[in-house]
Amino acid sequence: MKASFAAVILISSLTFTHAEMQKPILLWPEGAPGALGTSSNDIPTLTPYLCESNATGAAMVICPGGGYAHLAPHEGNDYALWLNQHGVTCFVLKYRLGSSGYHHPAMLNDAARAVRWVRAHADDYKIDAHRIGIMGSSAGGHLASTLLTHFDAGDTNSADAVERQSSRPNLGILCYAVISMGEFTHKGSRENLLGKTPDPELVKLLSNELQVTPNTPPCFLWTTFEDKTVPMENTLLFAEALRKNHVPFDLHVYQKGGHGMGLKDKFPFANPHPWAGDCLFWLKAQNFVN
Repeated sequence: MKASFAAVILISSLTFTHAEMQKPILLWPEGAPGALGTSSNDIPTLTPYLCESNATGAAMVICPGGGYAHLAPHEGNDYALWLNQHGVTCFVLKYRLGSSGYHHPAMLNDAARAVRWVRAHADDYKIDAHRIGIMGSSAGGHLASTLLTHFDAGDTNSADAVERQSSRPNLGILCYAVISMGEFTHKGSRENLLGKTPDPELVKLLSNELQVTPNTPPCFLWTTFEDKTVPMENTLLFAEALRKNHVPFDLHVYQKGGHGMGLKDKFPFANPHPWAGDCLFWLKAQNFVN
């Protein structure tokens, strides 16, 4: 494993600006639990984005948005390249989608497996197993907030070394996230995740503002006043739940900006939206960046 990893590092250093072309890693080499077929849509993967020379030892699992119907590249690839610039090793998650026939818990299973996989391979990637975060935008933010509130310690009796790892992220970054499945939800995301007529108890369970506990990891949250797709109440309700449970967080509500803007810039990100600088300031306080 270590010899092949050295080869990956060499390749990465030669093609850093094309990191998205790195080979995806199968989360379950023998097939994902509950898979409906064997097409690409049925196979969750992680794509690694390795830092060229400035790695801090921190890592981020990134969940792109897309209403649980598709995955937006600018909320995956672009975030990873941006965080690489600041020393964070990234893994972009391709999770299963409602548009391919999947519903909860397939998406949560994929996200949990991703964090477990990175933690299990921390030594291979020179990652600190106690500095692994999760980041998501829009519906990807819902998936990230679901794992932030529905993690477990792992199965110590499993024959699979990955499954023995905890799925608890050490922090979360939620960008204009869908968080509630209730009054303020994004209806398309809810339907793709839970179906047309979900059980009310499942709606409550996946309304993550109701699932925060004192053990929920610290979070950075941002949204915009002008977001008409995912109301800002999603972010505000989650922040209030964090406050009530004494969980540290940073909250930013920007006046301008619609939904889905990501960094509002392209590589090499000379002028990203101000949330990026605010997030880096927070990540430094969490010992994720220097």
